[in-house]
Amino acid sequence: MGGTETRRTALVLLLTGMLVLAGCSGFGGSGAGGDAGGDANLAEGGSDGAAAAPDGGGGDGGGGNGDEVAAKSYRDPNRTRAVVRTGSVTLRVDSFDGARETLVAVAREYDGYVAGSDTSVERVGNRTRTTGRLVLRVRSDRFGEAFSSVKAAGEVRSASSDSRDVSDQLVDIEARLTNLRNQRDRLRRIYEDANDTESVLRVGERLSDVQEQIERLRAKRRSLRDEVTYATITVRINEPGLTPTPTATPTPRPSYHETDLGAALAASVNGVVVTVRALLVTLAYVGPYALVFGVPVAGLAYVARRREYI
Repeated sequence: MGGTETRRTALVLLLTGMLVLAGCSGFGGSGAGGDAGGDANLAEGGSDGAAAAPDGGGGDGGGGNGDEVAAKSYRDPNRTRAVVRTGSVTLRVDSFDGARETLVAVAREYDGYVAGSDTSVERVGNRTRTTGRLVLRVRSDRFGEAFSSVKAAGEVRSASSDSRDVSDQLVDIEARLTNLRNQRDRLRRIYEDANDTESVLRVGERLSDVQEQIERLRAKRRSLRDEVTYATITVRINEPGLTPTPTATPTPRPSYHETDLGAALAASVNGVVVTVRALLVTLAYVGPYALVFGVPVAGLAYVARRREYI
């Protein structure tokens, strides 16, 4: 009985080692027919196929045909390659808010959305200047129309566009996923047949590592497909520069000894007149209070002094 368990443990470890070596040996042919159903149980579905042109290479058996069908189901029928499109535009506009509203409408018109934005306000005196950036995502198959509409939203100071073919990356990801799924299925069978703790732990650890690699590749594939489906246009918006309002330069006054005599006499007379007027205005304000309050007080003071002498 002990010899049987030892042989079974050795067999399990040998199979695990062979699977590890198979995972490192590249992306060779593997039976994808049985794996397609297993992967569907993980909620990926056929619609999550590769967005890349079929590689057309032979020797992959059913796996190659499955990847090709998935690729065709994902790609736009008018496009033969999976291409990531990007654009950058710098605009000079009279009104930042007006241009922003126009660009948001452009994104919606081409089945897209605004992915990000930032704004900066500069102040000079009582005037302001607004600059900012908008990141638009639009359908890739309408990138050219959207790019032209963005440039029409203001005075173009600079514009550029670029494209990047990611078909080979997506095909590579699909091949790696197929290989990893086959490893996972084999490990699951070994895990179910293992009957000692050490084997279960080793196979379980390897199974967890393979599943983690699968999830990372799926996330990368989703990101690439999103970039292929939606092009990115980065728009920088600038209002005109601000010119400070000129201030009047004060006229320099002459030195005291350089003052004209006639001007000095006129200034003195004017000062006397101003002083007299100020006194008269003061009396006009104080007079009524003096009559109302001053006369009774003076009378009481006079009566008090007479009584002292009596």
